[in-house]
Amino acid sequence: MNGFSKAQEEIFSPAGWGFIVSSLFVAFMLNIMPWGQLYGVPDFLAITLLFWSIHQHRRVGIGIAFCFGLLMDVNNATFLGETALAYTLMTYFAITLHRRILWFSWGRQVWYVLMLLSIPHIVGMVIHFFAGREAVGWLWMLDCAVGALIWPLAYWLLAWPQRRAEKAGNQI
Repeated sequence: MNGFSKAQEEIFSPAGWGFIVSSLFVAFMLNIMPWGQLYGVPDFLAITLLFWSIHQHRRVGIGIAFCFGLLMDVNNATFLGETALAYTLMTYFAITLHRRILWFSWGRQVWYVLMLLSIPHIVGMVIHFFAGREAVGWLWMLDCAVGALIWPLAYWLLAWPQRRAEKAGNQI
């Protein structure tokens, strides 16, 4: 096995706005649950933003990531713009790497997703450092690792409605 997926063989229908908006809303609601701030609970909104910025980067991009980041800043009572900046940078790099990520197998995609999910935490650490606030430690990597491990499941759930029904006898 060469480590590459058969991305060219998997054809998706375009996602509808209703499905994109509802998936982002559900991810946002999962993030604002009380257990969303515990260590080991992934950032569902970041995972959903990653998926859509990789697959539908012309519909869900940096602007939507910034708006959801502001909403998360208000919810988390952090510096206004901290999560917005973090989601914006994460989405920018996801859009930049979207063709490469889709080309790789699940095992290699998980490493890219781990790197991308680390960006919001690293940005938060840098901002807290310059603001003179207390450091969070390294337990945040647990959130990123769990998020990367559930990437295949999130990918399957979010891509499921877009998959084209293959007709008998048609080769893709």
